[in-house]
Amino acid sequence: MPGENLSREEAQERARLLAVDGYDVALDLRSAVGPAPERGPRTFRSTTTVRFRCAEPGASTFVDLIAPHVHSATLNGTALPVDRAFDGARLHIGPLEADNELVVDAACAFSRTGEGLHHFVDPEDGETYLYTQYEPADARRVFANFEQPDLKAPFDFTVTAPARWTVLSNGARTGEPQVREDGSATWRFARTRPISTYITAVVAGPYHHVTDVYRRALPDGGTLEIPLGALCRRGLARHFDADDIFLVTKQGLDFFHDHFDYPYPFGKYDQAFVPEYNLGAMENPGCVTFREEFVFRGKVTQASYEGRANVILHEMAHMWFGDLVTMEWWDDLWLKESFADFMGSFAQVEATRFTDGWITFANRRKAWAYRADQLPSTHPVTADIRDLEDAKLNFDGITYAKGASVLKQLVAYAGRDAFLEGARRYFKRHAYGNTRLADLLAVLSETSGRDMGEWARAWLQTAGVNTLTPEVRYDAAGRVAELAVLQEAPQAHPVLRPHRVAVGLYRREHANAPLTRYAQAELDVAGERTVVTELAGAERPELVLVNDDDLTYCKTRLDADSLATLREHLGAVRDPLARALCWSALWNLTRDGLLPARDFLHAVLRFAGSESDVGVLQMVHAWAHSALDHYAAPQWRPEGARLLAEGALAGLREAEPGSGHQLTWARFFAATAESEKDLRLLEELLAGTDRVGGLEVDQELRWTFLAQLAARGRVGERELDAELERDDTASGKRHQVRCLAARPSAEVKEQAWTAVVDSDRLSNALVVATIAGFAQPGHRELLQPYVSRYFAAIERVWQERSIEIAMSVVRGLYPALVATDATLEATDAWLAETASTAPPALRRLVLEARDDLARALAGQARDAAAAG
Repeated sequence: MPGENLSREEAQERARLLAVDGYDVALDLRSAVGPAPERGPRTFRSTTTVRFRCAEPGASTFVDLIAPHVHSATLNGTALPVDRAFDGARLHIGPLEADNELVVDAACAFSRTGEGLHHFVDPEDGETYLYTQYEPADARRVFANFEQPDLKAPFDFTVTAPARWTVLSNGARTGEPQVREDGSATWRFARTRPISTYITAVVAGPYHHVTDVYRRALPDGGTLEIPLGALCRRGLARHFDADDIFLVTKQGLDFFHDHFDYPYPFGKYDQAFVPEYNLGAMENPGCVTFREEFVFRGKVTQASYEGRANVILHEMAHMWFGDLVTMEWWDDLWLKESFADFMGSFAQVEATRFTDGWITFANRRKAWAYRADQLPSTHPVTADIRDLEDAKLNFDGITYAKGASVLKQLVAYAGRDAFLEGARRYFKRHAYGNTRLADLLAVLSETSGRDMGEWARAWLQTAGVNTLTPEVRYDAAGRVAELAVLQEAPQAHPVLRPHRVAVGLYRREHANAPLTRYAQAELDVAGERTVVTELAGAERPELVLVNDDDLTYCKTRLDADSLATLREHLGAVRDPLARALCWSALWNLTRDGLLPARDFLHAVLRFAGSESDVGVLQMVHAWAHSALDHYAAPQWRPEGARLLAEGALAGLREAEPGSGHQLTWARFFAATAESEKDLRLLEELLAGTDRVGGLEVDQELRWTFLAQLAARGRVGERELDAELERDDTASGKRHQVRCLAARPSAEVKEQAWTAVVDSDRLSNALVVATIAGFAQPGHRELLQPYVSRYFAAIERVWQERSIEIAMSVVRGLYPALVATDATLEATDAWLAETASTAPPALRRLVLEARDDLARALAGQARDAAAAG
């Protein structure tokens, strides 16, 4: 839509011109229930009054609003010609006075895409649930506003909805709802402190609502009390473990109060777990929203509880990093996301039962960052964000995980105390304001005494990941004569950075002993080669780990002796963090085409069964799937699949009954089962005619088994419909849709393609489920005809669909599984043909997919060469 993609220059000009004093927003949501209109979208009434000042009286500007219709708009009491002033995305206003009041009365559309005000009807009981999701710029789908982060203002929300509903917003409810004769009521909420538009929120529906209170003694003898709430759909209430959510919440509030020395600034703290959510969670102050998949319907591993705790703490960190102090424009998105990602793990390790959080960080979050930082679209942590489409794509592994890794490096570089004192000064100095990189560097320079400008140039303002490799020379007695760390940078981003690293030496005392660290040195690495003088004279190691304890952000390589050790003894590495780093090193070697995929898979088969950390095990299983599906030579792939299935079944049978490891191996076995014998076992486990001791085949695991049986043609529509009757819930529907699209039939693939590409009838969650079912590794021949159709469709999809749905389609339907030179050539042809016509954000997604495909083809060639 013209005007929908706000540019940085437009935002800067509007911020120069305006200061916003406040919003009154009234939403009438009664139309959310009842039959949908015969024509057009389901809409609700949105009335906004915004008071603002103008630095140049007589100037004109625009208000952001995406709505089917504007009933009326008045500026300073004068009606605006809506038919000319409103273009569907912007309401042009002017001439402005020094002090202004704008009133906009509009019909806004409920969303089915998770953007704006999302409308969901629970198939289980027919109840309607609503919630908002705005980042980076979808508040304009719900009320008229100046949609940019640096025009903060206080908000007063009023919401009219069915009286039996629970309705929440950022502020606490003021008074009792005003009930009407028609069965509706009006809720009023306390005025917020100055916040950005994208973190305002409304949650409404017959939610299951649990309450608690956080209490903290204050130095003056008083008590800080924060009302807590936790919400989910009624259909999930029996699965809702609110007590554990409140436990982590209270532990986090204690941790952040202890370390930030700035009281939680937004009054109450509600956390709503909502359906069909596009993100993990969103940090709306006082009204945080989460994807409802964090309400576990079946048995899950401790890694799932750890992951949920991390997200809870990540969003809580945003109350300070992002909500209290907000970036000026999306260039500095990292000022909130990198900090929240780092502080989430930091708080988790130090304040909760999940004390191994840094292992997950090293193994999972950094894997995301390393991949993103090697794509052609990599960018500095502080990015160049030209417009909102750029901003949408920069919620990526660089902004989150690399930025968090860089902050972990900063803590090692500047010191923990200096870092936390810098945060405290940052909050007090910039509370309720907006900042840039320079504002943060100023306080960190004060507290650390170090030149943060130099550090920022190396770590925040350059792209790419360095590689650190040990170089070891031994003397005649077999001791270390010299150990050096070699640093390399990619040709496209030739920056060598200063690293604070620990180098660890590991060995076994005898053949059957564990590999343990017997020497370590912590030092600054700079330039191409740094000698580790402290380790000269050490006894010969079997393994040298150059980023021991995971202090810095880098890819680690292995010298020949260390690689040979891991091939034979990876499972013997005693320390779980060191072992996770070894797995990560092997995976990066595989992705870089330096280690044949079959060698990585052999390591999985030999050592995954002894992996003690279930989160690491789950990540290793995911990497094994990728290695087989994308990096293994096609000729060897059937053999690799057979070996993985055998290993998965062995792991399942050998795991401790009832353990998280057993559940993880069960899922892995289900995903790898291909033979008649293995598929029959899945069928028997479903039917209850066979069992594995201690394994509970609950509803979620049933769908896991059915997904593979559907993909292998063992179950059809009749069986999947019957399973949906057994689990007639929103979650069950998503599973069924995925399984239906996974069936090995040309007709099924055509139906799935049409439902996603040629129609907008599916909700966001069902679009994602359909795409997941469509793209099956075992269906490469069925997917072949869609290579050309993909490139013919994506520009239209990008133009016609919301950006969230368009991103899902462009990413999810790229023909990565048809990994041939012809697919690569088709990609290059599209990129060449659209060099000056396709939107940059769309081209970025295709460039990223192209890079993954080229990397996969190189990996397949390396794996084929290993066959001799």
